[in-house]
Amino acid sequence: MNVRVAANPIPYWLKGTVTAEGAKTRENLDPAFRDLAEIGFSAVKADVPQGMTTGEYREWVGGYGLAPAVSLYNSTFDRSIPIEQDVEQAKRFAAQQLELGLDVTMLCPIFVPQRLAKPAVGAEFDEGRLQNVIEDIGTVADALGAEGVRPFLHGHTGGWVETEDELRRVLDTLGPQRIGFGPDTGHLTWCGMDPAAMIRDYADRVGAIHIKDVFPDHLGKTVQTQDLDYTSTTATRRLWAEPGKGVVDFDAVVAAMPDDYSGDFMIEVDVPSIPSVYDSLRESYDWAVSALRFAAI
Repeated sequence: MNVRVAANPIPYWLKGTVTAEGAKTRENLDPAFRDLAEIGFSAVKADVPQGMTTGEYREWVGGYGLAPAVSLYNSTFDRSIPIEQDVEQAKRFAAQQLELGLDVTMLCPIFVPQRLAKPAVGAEFDEGRLQNVIEDIGTVADALGAEGVRPFLHGHTGGWVETEDELRRVLDTLGPQRIGFGPDTGHLTWCGMDPAAMIRDYADRVGAIHIKDVFPDHLGKTVQTQDLDYTSTTATRRLWAEPGKGVVDFDAVVAAMPDDYSGDFMIEVDVPSIPSVYDSLRESYDWAVSALRFAAI
Protein backbone atom coordinates (compact mmCIF):
# COMPACT_ATOMS: atom_id res chain seq x y z
CA MET A 1 0.00 0.00 0.00
CA ASN A 2 1.07 3.56 -0.68
CA VAL A 3 -1.93 5.68 0.25
CA ARG A 4 -2.60 9.06 1.78
CA VAL A 5 -3.55 9.82 5.35
CA ALA A 6 -6.17 12.54 5.18
CA ALA A 7 -8.19 14.33 7.86
CA ASN A 8 -11.78 15.43 8.23
CA PRO A 9 -11.77 18.85 9.96
CA ILE A 10 -15.23 18.22 11.41
CA PRO A 11 -14.39 19.58 14.92
CA TYR A 12 -13.80 23.03 13.41
CA TRP A 13 -17.35 23.37 12.18
CA LEU A 14 -19.31 21.01 14.42
CA LYS A 15 -20.62 23.31 17.13
CA GLY A 16 -22.35 21.08 19.65
CA THR A 17 -24.89 19.60 17.23
CA VAL A 18 -24.90 16.59 14.96
CA THR A 19 -25.02 18.87 11.94
CA ALA A 20 -24.80 22.58 11.37
CA GLU A 21 -26.01 23.87 8.02
CA GLY A 22 -23.77 26.57 6.62
CA ALA A 23 -21.02 25.90 9.17
CA LYS A 24 -18.47 24.75 6.58
CA THR A 25 -17.36 28.29 5.87
CA ARG A 26 -14.04 29.92 5.02
CA GLU A 27 -14.07 31.48 8.49
CA ASN A 28 -14.30 28.05 10.17
CA LEU A 29 -12.11 26.11 7.78
CA ASP A 30 -9.20 28.50 7.27
CA PRO A 31 -7.90 27.69 10.79
CA ALA A 32 -8.47 24.00 10.11
CA PHE A 33 -6.48 24.00 6.88
CA ARG A 34 -3.70 26.01 8.50
CA ASP A 35 -3.47 23.52 11.38
CA LEU A 36 -3.59 20.46 9.13
CA ALA A 37 -0.79 21.81 6.95
CA GLU A 38 1.34 22.75 9.95
CA ILE A 39 0.90 19.29 11.50
CA GLY A 40 1.89 17.55 8.27
CA PHE A 41 -1.30 16.30 6.64
CA SER A 42 -1.32 16.46 2.86
CA ALA A 43 -5.02 15.84 2.18
CA VAL A 44 -8.38 16.93 3.59
CA LYS A 45 -11.93 15.65 3.14
CA ALA A 46 -13.43 17.50 0.19
CA ASP A 47 -16.33 19.73 1.25
CA VAL A 48 -17.07 22.65 -1.05
CA PRO A 49 -18.91 25.38 0.93
CA GLN A 50 -22.16 26.75 -0.41
CA GLY A 51 -21.55 29.78 -2.60
CA MET A 52 -18.03 28.71 -3.55
CA THR A 53 -17.18 27.22 -6.94
CA THR A 54 -15.28 23.97 -7.17
CA GLY A 55 -12.37 25.80 -8.76
CA GLU A 56 -12.29 28.36 -5.96
CA TYR A 57 -12.32 25.57 -3.39
CA ARG A 58 -9.51 23.69 -5.11
CA GLU A 59 -7.39 26.84 -5.21
CA TRP A 60 -8.19 27.64 -1.56
CA VAL A 61 -7.24 24.18 -0.29
CA GLY A 62 -4.19 24.04 -2.53
CA GLY A 63 -2.98 27.31 -1.06
CA TYR A 64 -2.35 25.39 2.15
CA GLY A 65 -0.55 22.58 0.33
CA LEU A 66 -3.52 20.26 0.80
CA ALA A 67 -5.26 18.04 -1.74
CA PRO A 68 -8.96 17.14 -1.74
CA ALA A 69 -9.59 13.66 -0.35
CA VAL A 70 -12.54 11.27 -0.57
CA SER A 71 -15.81 12.97 0.31
CA LEU A 72 -19.28 11.70 1.21
CA TYR A 73 -22.71 11.88 -0.39
CA ASN A 74 -25.43 11.56 2.21
CA SER A 75 -29.19 11.28 2.30
CA THR A 76 -31.76 9.65 4.55
CA PHE A 77 -32.83 7.32 1.70
CA ASP A 78 -36.23 6.98 3.39
CA ARG A 79 -38.26 8.77 0.70
CA SER A 80 -38.61 11.92 2.77
CA ILE A 81 -37.51 13.59 -0.46
CA PRO A 82 -38.42 12.25 -3.93
CA ILE A 83 -35.85 9.82 -5.30
CA GLU A 84 -35.67 11.91 -8.48
CA GLN A 85 -34.43 14.83 -6.40
CA ASP A 86 -31.84 12.61 -4.72
CA VAL A 87 -30.59 11.41 -8.10
CA GLU A 88 -30.21 14.95 -9.44
CA GLN A 89 -28.33 16.01 -6.30
CA ALA A 90 -26.08 12.96 -6.65
CA LYS A 91 -25.30 13.83 -10.27
CA ARG A 92 -24.32 17.39 -9.32
CA PHE A 93 -22.19 16.03 -6.49
CA ALA A 94 -20.47 13.58 -8.87
CA ALA A 95 -19.62 16.37 -11.29
CA GLN A 96 -18.08 18.34 -8.45
CA GLN A 97 -16.00 15.37 -7.28
CA LEU A 98 -14.67 14.72 -10.76
CA GLU A 99 -13.69 18.37 -11.07
CA LEU A 100 -11.72 17.93 -7.82
CA GLY A 101 -9.94 14.91 -9.30
CA LEU A 102 -11.89 12.37 -7.22
CA ASP A 103 -13.61 9.38 -8.84
CA VAL A 104 -14.76 7.65 -5.64
CA THR A 105 -17.06 8.71 -2.81
CA MET A 106 -18.60 7.41 0.36
CA LEU A 107 -22.38 6.99 0.12
CA CYS A 108 -23.98 7.41 3.53
CA PRO A 109 -27.53 6.95 4.88
CA ILE A 110 -27.42 9.80 7.38
CA PHE A 111 -29.30 10.97 10.44
CA VAL A 112 -33.00 10.40 11.12
CA PRO A 113 -34.74 11.50 14.35
CA GLN A 114 -35.80 8.02 15.45
CA ARG A 115 -32.25 6.73 15.50
CA LEU A 116 -30.61 9.89 16.77
CA ALA A 117 -32.83 9.54 19.84
CA LYS A 118 -31.60 5.98 20.50
CA PRO A 119 -28.34 5.59 18.62
CA ALA A 120 -26.43 2.44 17.67
CA VAL A 121 -29.21 -0.03 18.55
CA GLY A 122 -31.27 -0.24 15.37
CA ALA A 123 -34.23 1.59 16.88
CA GLU A 124 -37.64 1.31 15.22
CA PHE A 125 -36.59 -1.25 12.65
CA ASP A 126 -39.11 -1.81 9.87
CA GLU A 127 -38.58 -4.42 7.15
CA GLY A 128 -40.56 -2.56 4.50
CA ARG A 129 -38.64 0.64 5.16
CA LEU A 130 -35.31 -1.18 4.90
CA GLN A 131 -36.30 -2.62 1.53
CA ASN A 132 -37.15 0.88 0.31
CA VAL A 133 -33.86 2.22 1.69
CA ILE A 134 -31.92 -0.50 -0.13
CA GLU A 135 -33.75 0.21 -3.38
CA ASP A 136 -33.10 3.94 -3.18
CA ILE A 137 -29.45 3.52 -2.18
CA GLY A 138 -29.10 1.35 -5.28
CA THR A 139 -30.73 3.97 -7.47
CA VAL A 140 -28.44 6.73 -6.22
CA ALA A 141 -25.39 4.45 -6.39
CA ASP A 142 -26.23 3.71 -10.03
CA ALA A 143 -26.55 7.44 -10.74
CA LEU A 144 -23.16 8.16 -9.22
CA GLY A 145 -21.59 5.26 -11.09
CA ALA A 146 -23.08 6.39 -14.40
CA GLU A 147 -21.42 9.78 -13.90
CA GLY A 148 -18.03 8.13 -13.33
CA VAL A 149 -17.85 8.16 -9.52
CA ARG A 150 -17.63 4.80 -7.72
CA PRO A 151 -19.77 4.76 -4.52
CA PHE A 152 -18.79 2.97 -1.31
CA LEU A 153 -21.45 2.28 1.32
CA HIS A 154 -20.70 4.05 4.59
CA GLY A 155 -22.88 2.76 7.43
CA HIS A 156 -23.42 5.43 10.07
CA THR A 157 -24.84 5.55 13.58
CA GLY A 158 -28.12 7.43 13.57
CA GLY A 159 -29.19 6.42 10.06
CA TRP A 160 -31.35 3.65 8.63
CA VAL A 161 -28.28 1.53 7.81
CA GLU A 162 -26.84 1.22 11.28
CA THR A 163 -26.72 -2.41 12.47
CA GLU A 164 -24.64 -5.25 11.09
CA ASP A 165 -27.70 -6.94 9.61
CA GLU A 166 -28.75 -3.73 7.85
CA LEU A 167 -25.27 -3.05 6.51
CA ARG A 168 -24.84 -6.58 5.22
CA ARG A 169 -28.32 -6.55 3.70
CA VAL A 170 -27.49 -3.48 1.62
CA LEU A 171 -24.11 -4.79 0.49
CA ASP A 172 -25.36 -8.31 -0.27
CA THR A 173 -28.53 -7.19 -2.03
CA LEU A 174 -26.91 -4.59 -4.28
CA GLY A 175 -23.75 -6.55 -5.00
CA PRO A 176 -20.18 -5.47 -5.76
CA GLN A 177 -20.83 -4.10 -9.23
CA ARG A 178 -23.24 -1.46 -7.92
CA ILE A 179 -21.64 -0.46 -4.63
CA GLY A 180 -18.42 -0.93 -2.69
CA PHE A 181 -17.77 -0.76 1.05
CA GLY A 182 -16.41 2.31 2.84
CA PRO A 183 -16.16 1.31 6.52
CA ASP A 184 -15.89 3.65 9.49
CA THR A 185 -14.08 1.81 12.27
CA GLY A 186 -15.68 3.92 15.00
CA HIS A 187 -19.28 3.72 13.85
CA LEU A 188 -18.98 -0.02 13.21
CA THR A 189 -17.65 -0.53 16.73
CA TRP A 190 -20.28 1.69 18.38
CA CYS A 191 -22.97 -0.31 16.58
CA GLY A 192 -21.61 -3.60 17.94
CA MET A 193 -19.55 -4.81 15.00
CA ASP A 194 -15.96 -5.97 14.65
CA PRO A 195 -14.56 -3.62 11.99
CA ALA A 196 -11.71 -5.94 11.04
CA ALA A 197 -14.16 -8.82 10.50
CA MET A 198 -16.43 -6.65 8.36
CA ILE A 199 -13.46 -5.48 6.30
CA ARG A 200 -12.27 -9.06 5.82
CA ASP A 201 -15.72 -10.18 4.68
CA TYR A 202 -15.97 -7.41 2.07
CA ALA A 203 -12.27 -6.83 1.38
CA ASP A 204 -12.73 -7.02 -2.38
CA ARG A 205 -15.13 -4.05 -2.14
CA VAL A 206 -13.23 -1.73 0.23
CA GLY A 207 -12.25 1.48 -1.54
CA ALA A 208 -12.30 4.08 1.24
CA ILE A 209 -12.11 4.04 5.04
CA HIS A 210 -12.66 6.38 7.97
CA ILE A 211 -10.23 5.81 10.83
CA LYS A 212 -12.11 6.50 14.05
CA ASP A 213 -11.55 5.15 17.56
CA VAL A 214 -14.03 4.82 20.42
CA PHE A 215 -13.84 4.60 24.19
CA PRO A 216 -15.71 1.69 25.80
CA ASP A 217 -17.94 3.86 28.00
CA HIS A 218 -21.05 3.88 25.77
CA LEU A 219 -20.68 0.55 24.01
CA GLY A 220 -22.96 -2.45 24.43
CA LYS A 221 -26.20 -0.50 24.85
CA THR A 222 -29.56 -2.03 23.95
CA VAL A 223 -32.87 -0.44 23.07
CA GLN A 224 -33.83 -0.91 26.72
CA THR A 225 -30.66 0.61 28.21
CA GLN A 226 -29.88 3.40 25.72
CA ASP A 227 -30.57 6.56 27.73
CA LEU A 228 -28.60 9.23 25.82
CA ASP A 229 -29.28 10.53 22.34
CA TYR A 230 -26.58 10.89 19.70
CA THR A 231 -25.60 14.45 20.52
CA SER A 232 -25.55 13.88 24.29
CA THR A 233 -23.42 10.78 23.90
CA THR A 234 -20.80 12.51 21.77
CA ALA A 235 -20.83 15.57 24.03
CA THR A 236 -19.54 13.49 26.95
CA ARG A 237 -16.15 13.33 25.18
CA ARG A 238 -16.13 9.68 26.19
CA LEU A 239 -17.26 8.28 22.87
CA TRP A 240 -14.86 9.34 20.11
CA ALA A 241 -11.18 8.85 20.83
CA GLU A 242 -8.03 9.84 19.04
CA PRO A 243 -6.75 6.73 17.17
CA GLY A 244 -4.94 4.36 19.49
CA LYS A 245 -6.60 5.63 22.66
CA GLY A 246 -9.79 3.59 22.39
CA VAL A 247 -10.81 -0.03 21.87
CA VAL A 248 -10.53 -0.44 18.09
CA ASP A 249 -7.91 -3.04 17.15
CA PHE A 250 -6.19 -1.12 14.37
CA ASP A 251 -3.53 -3.79 13.87
CA ALA A 252 -6.36 -6.14 12.89
CA VAL A 253 -8.02 -3.45 10.78
CA VAL A 254 -4.84 -2.75 8.82
CA ALA A 255 -4.18 -6.48 8.39
CA ALA A 256 -7.69 -6.94 7.01
CA MET A 257 -7.35 -4.22 4.39
CA PRO A 258 -6.88 -5.51 0.83
CA ASP A 259 -3.29 -5.64 -0.39
CA ASP A 260 -4.14 -3.53 -3.43
CA TYR A 261 -5.95 -0.80 -1.48
CA SER A 262 -5.28 2.58 -3.05
CA GLY A 263 -7.75 4.89 -1.33
CA ASP A 264 -7.35 7.33 1.53
CA PHE A 265 -7.12 6.65 5.24
CA MET A 266 -9.39 9.40 6.56
CA ILE A 267 -8.73 10.35 10.19
CA GLU A 268 -11.89 11.45 11.99
CA VAL A 269 -12.36 12.55 15.59
CA ASP A 270 -15.73 14.28 15.49
CA VAL A 271 -15.59 15.47 19.09
CA PRO A 272 -12.02 15.30 20.44
CA SER A 273 -11.49 13.74 23.83
CA ILE A 274 -9.14 16.59 24.78
CA PRO A 275 -9.85 20.35 24.83
CA SER A 276 -7.53 21.33 21.98
CA VAL A 277 -8.61 20.38 18.47
CA TYR A 278 -5.07 21.05 17.25
CA ASP A 279 -3.60 18.68 19.83
CA SER A 280 -6.18 16.05 18.92
CA LEU A 281 -5.14 16.22 15.27
CA ARG A 282 -1.48 16.25 16.26
CA GLU A 283 -1.94 13.07 18.31
CA SER A 284 -3.85 11.47 15.43
CA TYR A 285 -1.14 12.34 12.92
CA ASP A 286 1.66 11.09 15.17
CA TRP A 287 -0.26 7.84 15.66
CA ALA A 288 -0.70 7.48 11.90
CA VAL A 289 3.02 7.96 11.26
CA SER A 290 3.70 5.04 13.57
CA ALA A 291 0.72 2.76 12.96
CA LEU A 292 0.28 3.29 9.21
CA ARG A 293 3.92 3.09 8.16
CA PHE A 294 3.02 1.93 4.67
CA ALA A 295 0.98 5.06 3.98
CA ALA A 296 2.22 8.17 2.21
CA ILE A 297 1.99 10.65 5.09
